[in-house]
Amino acid sequence: MHQASVIALTGKGGVGKTSLSAAIVRVLTEAHPEAKILAIDADPAIGLSVALGVDVKETLDEIRLRVAKDVTEGLQDTQDILAEAKFRIFEAMQEQKGFAFLAIGRPEAAGCYCAINTYLRQVISLLVNEFDYVVIDGEAGIEQINRRVMEKVTHLLCVSDQSRKGIQIISTIKEVSDSLVAADKVGAVLNRVLLPERITETEIGGVPLIAVIPPDPAHAENDIEGKSVFDLPDDSVILAGAREILRKMEIS
Repeated sequence: MHQASVIALTGKGGVGKTSLSAAIVRVLTEAHPEAKILAIDADPAIGLSVALGVDVKETLDEIRLRVAKDVTEGLQDTQDILAEAKFRIFEAMQEQKGFAFLAIGRPEAAGCYCAINTYLRQVISLLVNEFDYVVIDGEAGIEQINRRVMEKVTHLLCVSDQSRKGIQIISTIKEVSDSLVAADKVGAVLNRVLLPERITETEIGGVPLIAVIPPDPAHAENDIEGKSVFDLPDDSVILAGAREILRKMEIS
């Protein structure tokens, strides 16, 4: 059976997971123009859409609510429900140049992501073999690991800055994911490091350190101007970091 590379980025909030996710999507689209690539924004903040220059029309939570409404209005057969859900998910995908895009969205009930995380796990299982590469920008913390949203992930990428809290969260993610995620490879990335040459560690929070990425002035300027990752120059720092991550994680 076709084996997709499913790359999930996780870690503390504010460490640049979304920027790195977008950079990885761009690098994959350039390296594999014929491949089927899916970007999933699994963070309710929906930052990945902006980073990739996507205008979100419909989110996964909106699809979930529509399918739930169909069930209450008479659609009862499990196969029919699955077929309807899959149809709506593909219909809601934003087709871009070189990749497709899906956003989780914000649930209507403030603070409760249980139902949408469960649905997201089912969606990933449903779509994983339809694509060659799936890049998931995960929400901050360990909730999606705990709820087995990431159980189909083949490559788990733990992103942190140099803060104690960021590294602590990577350590917690490692402990939880060891039993709940059957990833082929797990790697850590230190992002926005001011003096990368001073980093001597080979692992962070028990996870092998595969990349140390300095701040990227071009990306910061891009961000301020509201531009997407596709507007970055080829030699930008964050794109170099994304290429190194893919190489070290052996994602060809």
